[in-house]
Amino acid sequence: MNSTIFKAILLSLLLQLTFTSNIFANDTTSLRKHFLEIIQSNKARNHKNIDELNRVASYINSQFQPFADSVYFQSYIVNGKAYKNVIAEFGSHNPSTIVVGAHYDVCGEQDGADDNASGVVGLLKLAEMLHKKKLNHRIELVAYTLEEPPFFRTENMGSYVHAKSLYDQKRDVYGMFCLEMIGYFKDERKSQRYPIGALSLIYGNRGNYITLVNKLNRGKFSRKFNRAFTQQKNIRTKKFTAPEKLPGIDFSDHLNYWTFGYSAFMITDTAFYRNFNYHQKSDKLHTLDLNRMNNVIETVFHSLLKM
Repeated sequence: MNSTIFKAILLSLLLQLTFTSNIFANDTTSLRKHFLEIIQSNKARNHKNIDELNRVASYINSQFQPFADSVYFQSYIVNGKAYKNVIAEFGSHNPSTIVVGAHYDVCGEQDGADDNASGVVGLLKLAEMLHKKKLNHRIELVAYTLEEPPFFRTENMGSYVHAKSLYDQKRDVYGMFCLEMIGYFKDERKSQRYPIGALSLIYGNRGNYITLVNKLNRGKFSRKFNRAFTQQKNIRTKKFTAPEKLPGIDFSDHLNYWTFGYSAFMITDTAFYRNFNYHQKSDKLHTLDLNRMNNVIETVFHSLLKM
């Protein structure tokens, strides 16, 4: 091979590597942009600050619009105030529905970067990735309001309102999962805790993985999605299946889909069992690992296509 051809091949490979690295850079850059749009405000997006909740809901809506078949608000009244979920539909011609949800409100006065701007940013990235993809199911991306106290475990949760609407419409729901805190990872020893201490002997004591949290008798959808997710090996993953009464198993929006008999589970970094910034003002963007978070989102996307 002469030197000119060799140099040309080498240049081509370098350009490909540069292009690939730029793609990954753009992935985390777009994630960061969404984070900043959601969390940078003088007011916290809690139930008291309805204008701030509406601002974030409008931003989510605007980011869904270019990619989804349809986008709309699901509004409802609590204590005389209007709150709203934001719903984007993909593959809307399909009869069976998969719901992917994340709540955009916070508890108290905080940025809530991990809890749960991370989940919402995951939805926004998924919307872009699902655009014009061939899907075997209708996929609804739902950004929920009022997941946090004082409305947690009440019928005022946005996820309860959405789940009930599917049930009332007699919709064919294949399954649901929520993205609940997906950005916090730690490699240090003893960075991971559990509701039962002995579980560290099984799952380890490093918070360097994402968790698929299921209840017993989780249903066909959860089993198949869990299998598709773990087979990809893009992110260190551990499945955790336990009775509903174990603390933490139902600590997010998926619990309301259980109420109506749907197969549902949670994808999470384990929240307060790992992230000490949980419900604190220290829940900031700089504490998150956007590279591993991006791997979680990519794995969710490919798992949805496999369904």
